[in-house]
Amino acid sequence: MENKQTASYISTGKGLLALSPIVVFLLLYVAVSVIIGDFYKMPLSIAFIIASMWALLFTPKKKITERIEIFSKGAANSNVLYMIWIFFLAGAFSALAKGIGAIDATVNLALASLPSSFLVPGLFITACFISMSIGTSVGTIVALTPFACQLAQSTGVDTAFLVSVVLGGSFFGDNLSFISDTTIASTRSQKVKMNDKFKTNLWIALPAAIATLGIYIFTGDIQHTAHAPITTASWWNVTPYLIVIVSAMMGVNVLVVLTMGIISCIAIALCGLADASLIDMCGYMGGGIKDMSDLIIVTLLAAGLLGVISHNGGVKYIIQVLTHRINSCRGAQAVVATLVSLVNLCTANNTIAIITVGDIAHKISQQFQLDGRKVASLLDTCSCIIQSLIPYGAQSLMAAGLAHLSPVAFLPYLYYTWALSVMVIISIAFNLPRRKV
Repeated sequence: MENKQTASYISTGKGLLALSPIVVFLLLYVAVSVIIGDFYKMPLSIAFIIASMWALLFTPKKKITERIEIFSKGAANSNVLYMIWIFFLAGAFSALAKGIGAIDATVNLALASLPSSFLVPGLFITACFISMSIGTSVGTIVALTPFACQLAQSTGVDTAFLVSVVLGGSFFGDNLSFISDTTIASTRSQKVKMNDKFKTNLWIALPAAIATLGIYIFTGDIQHTAHAPITTASWWNVTPYLIVIVSAMMGVNVLVVLTMGIISCIAIALCGLADASLIDMCGYMGGGIKDMSDLIIVTLLAAGLLGVISHNGGVKYIIQVLTHRINSCRGAQAVVATLVSLVNLCTANNTIAIITVGDIAHKISQQFQLDGRKVASLLDTCSCIIQSLIPYGAQSLMAAGLAHLSPVAFLPYLYYTWALSVMVIISIAFNLPRRKV
């Protein structure tokens, strides 16, 4: 495939000036975080605000009101606002499900049903299922890491190894979940359906998960006798997650899926199967929406900033530079994978990385006629890989804090991450999946 030229040539000086807000953002966020030794002390929103002010300052030949209007149009993009609606409902559902005991019930049922010699692979499968159900790797890590630590203490198995099992499963589910913010961001930015992205993504993630599971089956034979108690209510409390997974896989609109999940949670509580009043449930949902506020603010700021950068020619310049020597769809896919990986490395947030490069990836996809489902999968998967490897990521820090270990202790045992990296390389090199999915 021939490399198509951009509509108009962007000079190096103009291109670099248009991209300078990104440099300002990275200097503020990364440099400050490195200096103070904590990637979560410097608020992303402050870094984006300062970078946005810089972008508006260097937007030429426009009045200040016109510059703000450019920023506002970028932030008010219909895809961005649709994504925010999903964030609202996802936050409400996740918090409500936790409040009525759905997470505890799912963990207990999964662990209680495992054969004693199948605990390590079972722990991996449990983490995969839970993270895919609740759409967050952090929530799964919080739920299962204490159990992994207790199991390590009672059996003498390396704690870092068992916690890494939880980490791997958490990222598998988060990468594929229909209610994960990374899935929402990647599919909306590439304008593809979630179930189509899921099917494509499964060709990359499932072989890596099967290979990892095989390793755990042959190396993870440890004994346990303790089981969590199973009650009738426990079975009912798992149904919201089952409803979400089944309806989402059937292609139901994600807003409807999340609404159905919320309604099922409320129904369970009203039937007396959970110790929560109607007021309690409203409080849970309000808290869940509030928890999403930082992500929503950063999403709006990032979209507005990229709107200004695009107006000034920054997006065209990036595509112009990155695709200059590319003459194949494989090279274009490699560029998308590299770009989102580098941004994730700098921001330590896979959702923000996808939001930041999503529009650029979509333009590259159009230029080289890539399958949008594959591009969405690469955005989600590659950011997931980097997020699991960086010791300053939220997931590693959370697991390290709960397990009282160094975040780098998990790196040698992240079998799923390394297997997933190999599958991404294979999928790009051989342009897989080739058939329609």
